[in-house]
Amino acid sequence: MNDATRLTLKDARILARQLPKGFVAQEPDGFARVDLVIDAGRFAAITPAGAAPTTEGPSQDLDGRIVLPPFVDVHTHLDKAHIWMRTRNPTGDFQGALQAVGQDREAHWTAKDVARRMEFCLQTAYAHGTSAIRTHIDSLGKQVAISWPVIAEARARWQGKLDLQAVPLFPIDSALDPAFMAEIERTLDAYGTQALGAVTYMVPALQAGLDAVFALAERKGWELDFHVDESADPNARSLEVIAETALRRGFKGRILVGHCCSLSRQDEAQKARVIDLVSRAGISVVSLPMCNMFLQDRAPGRTPYWRGVTAWQELRAAGVQTMIASDNVRDPFFAYGDLDMLEVWREGVRILHLDYPFETGLDAVTVAPARAMGLAPPGFAVGAPADLIALPAWDFTQALSRPHHDRMILRNGARLTESPPPYADLEKALI
Repeated sequence: MNDATRLTLKDARILARQLPKGFVAQEPDGFARVDLVIDAGRFAAITPAGAAPTTEGPSQDLDGRIVLPPFVDVHTHLDKAHIWMRTRNPTGDFQGALQAVGQDREAHWTAKDVARRMEFCLQTAYAHGTSAIRTHIDSLGKQVAISWPVIAEARARWQGKLDLQAVPLFPIDSALDPAFMAEIERTLDAYGTQALGAVTYMVPALQAGLDAVFALAERKGWELDFHVDESADPNARSLEVIAETALRRGFKGRILVGHCCSLSRQDEAQKARVIDLVSRAGISVVSLPMCNMFLQDRAPGRTPYWRGVTAWQELRAAGVQTMIASDNVRDPFFAYGDLDMLEVWREGVRILHLDYPFETGLDAVTVAPARAMGLAPPGFAVGAPADLIALPAWDFTQALSRPHHDRMILRNGARLTESPPPYADLEKALI
């Protein structure tokens, strides 16, 4: 990153609702045209376009290009990423992914291997304009002692550039083992993590497992982050049990749930009942549109008829905080992706209809995930760090029609020169 002191960006097109009070929408889709004065890495002034004070230092005319806050990616799996080239999913479905990842984890997931792939991911996400990322860490057996030191080292290495959070991932019935939960508690304490997670599904031990997880989170003051109902089966209803548990226990911490695919397969009465419970429990929901469309409703020789995603629009209409994220990247759960939240936003618009208004989708990759992670929502304010993404686009359809690898990214007022690392750097080491 190049150092910068004072810089004026002229004629930026920014959503008025992301600007300080006093700015009003002047154009379709809610844009205002502004000048941004940056000094010592922070926004020193934000004025209507053409009104920036004359100052020393360079200036750049953006000519009305769209300027966004940095992205926030709230649900990823950095410990699984980029293993596709050595362990593929032979069937392309969820069970095939589980089996393939289990085989690869047992055979290859040393600290060196996990660290190498995780660092590649973080370099990639950062170069695309992400400022915060949360990863789930497979936390069973020997992998607990292998992966958690790796994530702690990565967090320290990226401090000041990426806010990196981690959540343990284990089956909900594992929570019934006191020895296992004691190990998870020691691990999270040792590595400064304050979010607890599990995979939930309809097993007899679901309620008891949830109560054990909630009890630990309550005792420690932790938040919760669950994988929920990643299934086409309408009888997969652990989301309902989670919401009822949170309400019954009066849980005060943040709860984020991911996937919730089966909700959109349930009848209207059941769906409305669950959404009401989720809303009253204050639970936030993250949809993973790219991965779930890849995995769900897949059968040999048959065209998929379902997009695989949750009832996102209905949840949002009920006041639930909703968002989208990358999820898996080039692994047996999703063979594609690049931890590029612009791609996730683009695909979210197509798959979930996150347009009309377009700002709905932008909030889903910036403001909402930041709040779910307990971070200040990214935006534009005098005195705030001068972090932004300028796209070579003048309206939302242009922004969402091309990948825009030529986007301009500023962090603390300085332009990023980093590019996503080449695949050859990683895959030669993994073969």
